[in-house]
This record gives sequence, C-alpha cells and structure tokens, in this order.
Amino acid sequence: MKKFYIIGFLILMLFDTLAQISFKLASIHAMPLTFDVDWLFRVFGHPWIYGAFIGYIGAFFIWMNLLKHAPIGPAFAASHLELITVMFLSIWLFNEPLTFTKVTGAILIFAGVCFLAKDEEESHSRADKKVADGKCGAK
Repeated sequence: MKKFYIIGFLILMLFDTLAQISFKLASIHAMPLTFDVDWLFRVFGHPWIYGAFIGYIGAFFIWMNLLKHAPIGPAFAASHLELITVMFLSIWLFNEPLTFTKVTGAILIFAGVCFLAKDEEESHSRADKKVADGKCGAK
C-alpha cells in the first residue's frame, strides 16, 4: 500500500475519531435531552459540538481525496477503523467496559481490512504481470 494511502487513512481516522468523541462529550454536557430551545442552546453552546463539525468536515475532504486515488473496496473497509480507536478512547475517557464482544469485533474489523488490502495488492500484481507479459487484451 502506498505511503499516501497510509497517511491519508491515519488522518481520516483521526478526523472521524475526533467527530465521534466530540459528539459524545457534547451530548454529555447537553443533558438532559429535551426537545426545546434550551437544549439547542446547551448543545451549540458547548465547544465539543464544534469539534464534531471540524471532525466531519475534515473527514469529508480527506475521504474525497482518498477516493480519487485508492481502490474503493479496501478504502471503504479502512475508513471504518475509527470504530476501533473510538472504542479504546471510550474505555479511557468515559470508563466504558472492554468486553469480549468488543475485542472480538475490533479484531474482525482489523482482519477484514487486512484481507481486503491483501486481495487488492494481489489483484494489482496479477494485472501488472498480464501487462508485462503482453496479455492485457490489446492486439
């Protein structure tokens, strides 16, 4: 995988993680949930909601740039690695429990991303070999 992809996905993961953690912090500070103007003032009066906006806007621009260059299958899978970072940060910041189910899910997500990346790498190797052997379909 190209260095560009790795750096891009790390930045994407950072922005996505920032957005999710910021939403959690904003929701905690905006409680109790009431459907009125006071609740909206509590939400938008707290700085973490703006961290969430920054996270989503940053993730959007990084994602659009990655999609121009990265293969869609592994890119889509890798874009969900923030589930793992959010899980670990939630354990640390919010004292959420680390359960067997969460660990198993994180391992499966990571393994799925690795398998998709490996498959994409092998597909490109086969295509490059066909081109080198002159078997690319052009006569």
